[in-house]
Amino acid sequence: MTQNVGGIDRILRIVAGLAILSLLVLLDGNARWWGLIGLVPLGTALLRWCPAYTLIGVNTCPTKQAD
Repeated sequence: MTQNVGGIDRILRIVAGLAILSLLVLLDGNARWWGLIGLVPLGTALLRWCPAYTLIGVNTCPTKQAD
């Protein structure tokens, strides 16, 4: 897995992931479990790799990749 998530993109994913995870606390009933979707942006930020970016050929990582 080569890195394809850059710095600003990574920060935005962390903020969005934490915001979505907060639904676990803010919502009541079964709707609260939708907050677990926040694990996806947090995971991609932690790994610095996004499978969707790989499929569409996007790379926001500034490091030079060896071909």
